[in-house]
Amino acid sequence: MERNLLPDSGQRAHLRLHQIFAVGIGNALEFYDFLSFSFFSIQIGHTFYPEGQTSHGLLFTLATFGIGFVTRPLGGIVIGRYGDRAGRRPAMILSFILMGVAILGLALTPSFARIGAAAPIMLLLLRLLQGFALGGEVGPSTAFLVEAAPPERRGLYVSIQSATQDLAIVAAGIVGFVLSSVMSPSALDEWGWRLAFLVGVIIVPVGLWLRRSLPETLPGPADAASRAVRPRVPVRLLALGLFMLGATTVSGYVLSYLTTYAQDSLGMSPNLAFGATMVVGLSEALAALFSGILSDRFGRRPVTLAAFAALVVLAVPTFIVMNRAPGVAIVYAAMAVLSLLVDLASVPILVGITESLPGAIRSGTLATLYAVAIACFGGSTQFILQWLIGASGSPLAPAWYMTGAILIGSCATLMSRESAPRKIAALANRQRGVTD
Repeated sequence: MERNLLPDSGQRAHLRLHQIFAVGIGNALEFYDFLSFSFFSIQIGHTFYPEGQTSHGLLFTLATFGIGFVTRPLGGIVIGRYGDRAGRRPAMILSFILMGVAILGLALTPSFARIGAAAPIMLLLLRLLQGFALGGEVGPSTAFLVEAAPPERRGLYVSIQSATQDLAIVAAGIVGFVLSSVMSPSALDEWGWRLAFLVGVIIVPVGLWLRRSLPETLPGPADAASRAVRPRVPVRLLALGLFMLGATTVSGYVLSYLTTYAQDSLGMSPNLAFGATMVVGLSEALAALFSGILSDRFGRRPVTLAAFAALVVLAVPTFIVMNRAPGVAIVYAAMAVLSLLVDLASVPILVGITESLPGAIRSGTLATLYAVAIACFGGSTQFILQWLIGASGSPLAPAWYMTGAILIGSCATLMSRESAPRKIAALANRQRGVTD
């Protein structure tokens, strides 16, 4: 079958805006669907668990949220390696279709009151399918952007993908804010949260149409012989990458948890809590783009380390301020600061790992590594936070948990190698000048 290949020439710099948008909108929709489950965890708990009115029921819901991470490594392996064999574009299309099927099924699943124990079982199976689909999304799409970008602008291209993920958080926050503002709590519990998921389903046909128009960045048939010999997996890079991704994953899901935290620990109303979600998403989207540009110019490691250092200093004080003065402006400002710093670190890490991997195994290896990091650190974060708050009685538990993860990620970053082409070229020129 003939493939629409992206040339290996300077034409890579002229990748059209709608093609970048096609990667971004698919990524945004998948994260919108996946994270909406977290944002509506209280309402979903009321629907699918008889004990949903208690914190115990909330734990069940958050555990179900975490179950969706179990199949992410499997999706990363299967769909990611498919992206290395068949191409980035078909892999992205496959993961997008699977996510659409899962989210439609979730929105239409009857409540516990209607079908009994079958309801949470169906919910669990659909979450597993969501996790499988999302696990196979990040590897092929990030590989595509790194391969399609001019070398000196890889950070910017990948930051567009990260920004669209963050804008998905904004969209989820807007939908949640509107629904919680115009609907009664009982209506929101009964069927209102389902509307949020159906909004995502509507976008699926558009996303599929856009993705089908993408060029292919995987080498064509002429290079099949060279791709048949798989390069060795860089174990050191993967080990360090796991800890770096783990740090940003824990931090990111602490921030995602803040919608539940604002309602459950700070006593904010649902619509104000969803407003906080919008603040988080906007801050992260702006920070992602800024971080991509900075990392292209100054390198992946310096930008990551600066953001990590700021998070270590500010995480606990920020939570102290939110709890001592839980006004809307204070909470929103605190969330914005933390969100901005997390995304400043996230983009350079993702770009650095991706561009350091051999092209022949880039999609599958990145997808698997990313999914394992998310499954290990992201899937457990919200459940652990809720448990820590209940066990310790301290609302600062999320901040301490985030700080510990960031310290580990900082050590891994210090041990990693710089991969930004402009930075590497500058260092080479400097060394050549010393030698001469």
